[in-house]
Amino acid sequence: MKYELVAGFETHIELATNTKIFCSCTTEFGGEPNTHCCPVCIGLPGTLPKLNKKVVEYAIKAGLATNCEIAEISKMDRKNYCYPDLPKAYQISQYDMPLCQNGYVELSSGKKIRLNRIHIEEDAGKLIHRKGDTLVDYNRGGVPLIEIVSEPDIRSVDEAKEYVEKLQLIMRYIGISDCKMQEGSMRCDVNISVRPVGSEVYGTRTEIKNMNSITFIAKAMEYEFERQVDLIESGGKVIQETLRYDDVTNTTSSMRGKEDAHDYRYFREPDLVTINVPKEQVEKIKKSLPEFPTQKLKRYVEEYDIPNTDAQLLTKYRKIAEYFEEAIDGIKTPKTASNFIIGQIFRKLENEAEKEEFNIKVSAKSLNELIKLLDSGKIKMNLAKSTLDKMLETGKNVYELISESDMGGIDDNTLLELCNQAIQQNPNAVNDFKNGKVKAVKAMVGFVMKNSRGKADAVLAEQKLIELMQ
Repeated sequence: MKYELVAGFETHIELATNTKIFCSCTTEFGGEPNTHCCPVCIGLPGTLPKLNKKVVEYAIKAGLATNCEIAEISKMDRKNYCYPDLPKAYQISQYDMPLCQNGYVELSSGKKIRLNRIHIEEDAGKLIHRKGDTLVDYNRGGVPLIEIVSEPDIRSVDEAKEYVEKLQLIMRYIGISDCKMQEGSMRCDVNISVRPVGSEVYGTRTEIKNMNSITFIAKAMEYEFERQVDLIESGGKVIQETLRYDDVTNTTSSMRGKEDAHDYRYFREPDLVTINVPKEQVEKIKKSLPEFPTQKLKRYVEEYDIPNTDAQLLTKYRKIAEYFEEAIDGIKTPKTASNFIIGQIFRKLENEAEKEEFNIKVSAKSLNELIKLLDSGKIKMNLAKSTLDKMLETGKNVYELISESDMGGIDDNTLLELCNQAIQQNPNAVNDFKNGKVKAVKAMVGFVMKNSRGKADAVLAEQKLIELMQ
């Protein structure tokens, strides 16, 4: 019998506010344990929470960016459970009246992954297990979160990966979170069940908790799918439970029985007032949103003639897209800027984190000036490429590296002279060319370009060399 994977995600995203959701403590990552907390966020008796207005605004941005309906009236609730990372023994969250509902994230296939809700809540502290002891750091406690709850619409690991990547991209673009999974500012709980292909009945689900890597999400889902299928086919039953994933052994193991909503004994938070978001406020926030990555990608392909794969790389990071758009201001060939960024500039950035930061020595204005010289015919591509390499190394602008004498190319007599020199000084390449190795001419073109300091036209140089050797 063939089985189908059914998955839904609960994605927690830390919001990039300066202070926590209910107090004025900093949300800065790191710091000595228990130094970013106060009586409010560690729940001392007699303290009262006060909702951070920016948290509501950021959650509305997330909802609008994922096609949600924004509730005019919502409220906060107490989610009761006793665990050391929650000093109050309850979490302030939202239950039956969330801020955002009924949205979706569209995949590249056109399939829409429906979103049940987006609600705001406080983060818990962090437990540290060390040599049999458990320590707790409350620095993270009270950091504002949104929880994005999808419907069980995901049917493959590839869909799951794209869904998480799309969410990450959208949240970064609208500026509400850095979504650094390695720092815990984006974490996913993955709910998985299996069912026979063609069945409309959901199987018993398990939940893999606190996944902070897209690679590990994929591996955990693959393992859990196979585990459930093997269990069912051997006559066993899947138990509803919460699991942890071990990336060393690539296995899941039980943490506890999976809770349902009634286990948390939700009730309204009595210390916070109702949240009222007028429609005019929602419209104002909507107008402040930037162009979304899918819209930007389509525009790059249609207006700038950028290949789809290149456009995806340019729009994957907001800083790179902004850099590209500034660099192409007033130039004839946007694709040249795209090639420089994806080629030479990306080679200087070793990993995804460096691309996200995009901290390079060449400003968009300097790249723009270089391309304009190329467009005007004052310099050739070889000189432009070598100059960009120097700019990336030194941080100098194009006019500090290229003089007036470097611009304008070389005359026909000089090109002929350089081609003759190339033939005289590269006899082996000449013999190879005459024996049928056509690519041997490239070595002599390189000689011409080097000795003309990149001012020669490489295509004309190649044509002239071939004429002289025939």
